[in-house]
Amino acid sequence: MKTIYFSKYQGTGNDFIMLNNMFGEYDFIIEEHVQRICNRRFGIGGDGLIRINRSSVNAFEVDYFNSDGSKSFCGNGARCSLAFTESIGINIQEVEFSAIDGVHRGGKDGDRYWVEMLPVKNIEKDNQNYILDTGSPHFVHFCEDVRKEDIVSFGKQVRYSERYKAEGINVNISQVTGNGLKIRTYERGVEDETLSCGTGATACALAYAVKLNMNGHQSIDVDVEGGKLKVSFAGSSSEGFENIRLIGPAQLVFEGEFYLD
Repeated sequence: MKTIYFSKYQGTGNDFIMLNNMFGEYDFIIEEHVQRICNRRFGIGGDGLIRINRSSVNAFEVDYFNSDGSKSFCGNGARCSLAFTESIGINIQEVEFSAIDGVHRGGKDGDRYWVEMLPVKNIEKDNQNYILDTGSPHFVHFCEDVRKEDIVSFGKQVRYSERYKAEGINVNISQVTGNGLKIRTYERGVEDETLSCGTGATACALAYAVKLNMNGHQSIDVDVEGGKLKVSFAGSSSEGFENIRLIGPAQLVFEGEFYLD
């Protein structure tokens, strides 16, 4: 039996099991372990598991697993990783870290944590839908009222369609409000609605910028089921977007031990 010492963090309702793997204690963890640990009845429970690994090129590596054991980049997970690494003594005021999709910058502004996404150049428009990759692939659909939509049914319909069933895609529905957007998300790897999705909030903000043909520096408030995020960026629908920042809270929920046999 192995003992795992963990911290549980949440960012606008997206919850993650954080492991300090700077010295390789948790290198042994594989897909089936992640599934068990993330199980909400037989494990700790979480939308994902994150190992903070040592990196030879920057401050650390964010090694993110979805709850089914698959890997991707996670915006809220990256923000929670900043809060966690700060708690173990790493200076994250402005830091570079590695993730599955490349090197990111991140930091802290007051009580909010921000992560800079990689530039997004290609956004496909399909009627009222937008397809883009913000570290993870997203399908964004604009609607009149997100509360009236069955996000799980719609999400599965898109995610398991012929085009996307092999690799999967995250599905967002987005409603334009007076001061920004309201969104709901169906996440691949979780295969259900989650209270928040950072890459999804980013995808919806960029799709909104394309929809309205925005140019220059922008900042968009995004209401998710678990709270409020902000997405800032620069660029245009014709040339793509850069300096993309996802900004929001990240909080410790609890710490503990888990016994893995």
